[in-house]
Amino acid sequence: MDTTTKTNDTITLSIDGMSCEHCVQAVTKALSAVAGVRVRSVAVGSAELEATDGWAAGKAIAALQEAGYPARATAGAPLATLKAGGGCCGGAGGASAVALPGVRPTGGCCG
Repeated sequence: MDTTTKTNDTITLSIDGMSCEHCVQAVTKALSAVAGVRVRSVAVGSAELEATDGWAAGKAIAALQEAGYPARATAGAPLATLKAGGGCCGGAGGASAVALPGVRPTGGCCG
C-alpha cells in the first residue's frame, strides 16, 4: 500500500496584457477552469497557482494565451517539467506560443 502523499507544485506566472481588476477577474476565471490547477492568488501582471503536474501547469499557460494574456512560469516547479500545448501527447495545435524556456511541443497526434 502506497502511503506517500503527492503534493502539488506551486508555480508563479508572469502575465502580460493585464492592466486592471477586470483583467485579474478574467485571468482568475481562465485559470480556475483548468483541471489540476488551484489558483492561490492573481494580481495585475502575475499569478500564483498550484498544479498537480507539468501538464496542468502547461494547460494553465495555454488557457491564459487563449484568453489573450501571454504568460510564462517565472518561479516554482522546475520549468522543464511544464508541458507545452494540450492533448494527450503535448500537441500544441497551434498554441505553441506559450513561453516555456527549453520546452518544445511535440506536435503529436493532437496537433
